[in-house]
Amino acid sequence: MVYSAAVSLNTSNRRSTEQRRAGRRPVFAGIDLGTNNCRMLVGTPSGSGFQVLDSFSRVVRLGEGLYDTGELSPVAMDRALAALSICADRVRRWSNEAEGGRVVLRAIATEACRQAENGSAFIRQAREATGLPLEIIGPREEAELAVESCASLICKAGRRALLFDIGGGSTEIAWVRVNCDGSPPELIGYLSIPVGVVTLSERCANACYSEHGFSSVVADVANMLRPFEAVHRIGKEIAQGGVLMVGTSGTVTTLAGVSLKLDRYRRGLIDGVALERGQVDAALSEARELGRDGLSRHGCIGADRVDFVLPGCAIFAAIHELWQVPELTVADRGLREGMLMRLMRVAQPARRGYGPL
Repeated sequence: MVYSAAVSLNTSNRRSTEQRRAGRRPVFAGIDLGTNNCRMLVGTPSGSGFQVLDSFSRVVRLGEGLYDTGELSPVAMDRALAALSICADRVRRWSNEAEGGRVVLRAIATEACRQAENGSAFIRQAREATGLPLEIIGPREEAELAVESCASLICKAGRRALLFDIGGGSTEIAWVRVNCDGSPPELIGYLSIPVGVVTLSERCANACYSEHGFSSVVADVANMLRPFEAVHRIGKEIAQGGVLMVGTSGTVTTLAGVSLKLDRYRRGLIDGVALERGQVDAALSEARELGRDGLSRHGCIGADRVDFVLPGCAIFAAIHELWQVPELTVADRGLREGMLMRLMRVAQPARRGYGPL
């Protein structure tokens, strides 16, 4: 569903208002409230993709304590509401420059709100407090949006693509058919497992610093993935060739930064980079050897993300070991980009854009 957020312009001169509106451009916005972060992206169509007009990201830790209590805590909800209010204010400001005086908007919440007993009540509270049309989406749509955001990378595959997104509260796997006629990639199957970097960090973050603890987490995650492998026989497809693996998450972008020896995170060097299997193995080993202090000091990580790095690496290691592709394509894009591409495609059916510029 496509939503529009409109703001009335406070002016007594109707003619000048109409003149200002005449030169406006279509503006689209996607807001993603995840287990750990609240993110927003605002863009306008440009060529086969879109031009980014504005972006926002804040750590809100909405899922903090969820594993123990089954509910979103009042403090976590307050953090999320504060971030959502900032997003709403920015959307209203952009409506002053948008075609027709309105921003075409989608706002979604994912695993934390799906799992929490008070998730639906929080969504109602957020809608009333901010005016945003926030909604909880299911795992399938989450996988579809991830595929949409990475379509320009996936279309480089020969026959199939295996995409994964390691989130805060869950990990999504998408098995994708690549069509040689240039049409969008087709989702063949998807899997959502209830483990992410936040849930694992609360359950067993310290355990991931030991060899035994890390291996135990990898084994547990691998057991969750095997039924999906049994159904789709992805390993056999990989052996035949023509399968591209795409990873979109903070975990894989961090590993790419480690592999490329970056002193600070640089999206332009990360998004779309292909790492050979040996490079990925070396980056995993280096991340584990750095320890908590080394990870905190690393320019691509920092103290605010250190608790999530090794839990994310354990999830990725299970994927990496089960499905042994020759290389990994890293994507610094996600649900926000997927929402924008879908909104633009629905609004302008003639567009066949495949990703952000």
